[in-house]
Amino acid sequence: MKTSNFSESQILKALKENEEGRSVGDVSQELGIDKSTFYYWRKKYGGMEQQELKRLKELEEENNRLK
Repeated sequence: MKTSNFSESQILKALKENEEGRSVGDVSQELGIDKSTFYYWRKKYGGMEQQELKRLKELEEENNRLK
């Protein structure tokens, strides 16, 4: 599986910029990503805060370890 060039904190920052009023097109163009990637990020990380993101990462690591 291909890894992202962006950290989760960068993704959250981009989502917050969009919530503050910047258009999806502007944010996507600045980051050099497709709009569909941005919408995928919003689906996966939308509404999360830094603590919730950390917990999600821990759960994913635990799940991989148990597999």
